Amino acid sequence: MKVVSVQNISKSYKEVQAVKNVSFEVNEGEIFGLIGPDGAGKTSVFRILTTLLLPDSGKATVGGFDIRSGYRDIRNRVGYMPGRFSLYQDLTVAENLHFFATLFNTEIQANYDLIKDIYEQIKPFSDRRAGKLSGGMKQKLALCCALIHRPEILFLDEPTTGVDVVSRKEFWEMLDKLKKNGITIIVSTPYMDEAKLCDRIALMQSGEIMSIDTPEHIEQSFNQPLYAAKAPDMFSFLKALRADAAVEHCYSFGEYLHLTLDSDRHGKVEDLQGSSKEAPVKREGLRQDDPHASGASGSAPVDKGAVTALIRKCGGPQATVHEIQPTVEDVFIRLVEQKKTSPEQDSDAKAQRPL
Repeated sequence: MKVVSVQNISKSYKEVQAVKNVSFEVNEGEIFGLIGPDGAGKTSVFRILTTLLLPDSGKATVGGFDIRSGYRDIRNRVGYMPGRFSLYQDLTVAENLHFFATLFNTEIQANYDLIKDIYEQIKPFSDRRAGKLSGGMKQKLALCCALIHRPEILFLDEPTTGVDVVSRKEFWEMLDKLKKNGITIIVSTPYMDEAKLCDRIALMQSGEIMSIDTPEHIEQSFNQPLYAAKAPDMFSFLKALRADAAVEHCYSFGEYLHLTLDSDRHGKVEDLQGSSKEAPVKREGLRQDDPHASGASGSAPVDKGAVTALIRKCGGPQATVHEIQPTVEDVFIRLVEQKKTSPEQDSDAKAQRPL
């Protein structure tokens, strides 16, 4: 069952078009993620779906109610946690909870089973003013207030931004428990690693959705060999690779450079085969849980000797390289690059275009 349906909504703020013909659907009981950087349009979409903002065009339903004519019904059925902490900072934890329960004509005890696991963590600070809480505790209090009326759909706008790694992990564990309680969760985040924790995701950039699918299928859509390379002088290495006609894309990714090769360009990778007669390039040992552990890509890899020669030519004899399994972030970067090089194509066509 589709509990959220968005059809071609757009929103502009004067000359800036924040949302451009966005369409997607959310199934009942799933965690759906809007993934993208700041300024991608995620907050505008959330404010439209929670009836705090009207779109310039398009239509959407939440819980079966139209965002224009059924806004009162929607507000009674959704919980919304904005990205910016918006509770009353001069009220205590207990006072904020009581206030929001009163707004929805309910009591804390009525839905205590839903917030119990979260509330128990902030209960020792029930007499502390909300403005004096740590970032992680503020997020937990805000989540309790959003759940106090037992919503059918929960909107969380970048809930883990600005909190520590432990609090982020705890927060996602809480979301998983809420999902098991039958709550549909729509969450936005700029953290690509959190995409794997969603059932389905939409990759969003510059007000447009570039791709929608499960994280696994999005990763599999990268049907080209991807390599992670490293050299002593990474900056010079990056410049040399980007200047080489055999390299299609190259970008920094943590301590590595990620790159794809274009054998159809002038100076094919295979042409370097003759210079690869030296000892094979050094391959660093990686932990089993390392995200750069090698994995098969969607198509046959370029000849390893040719790749070795290219990496040595650009990074020197100490350069290392290995093929890796693409991540959601790799796919996102590739889609953004395709969008830059093909601005004339329709955004829907780009979202469906194979990588």
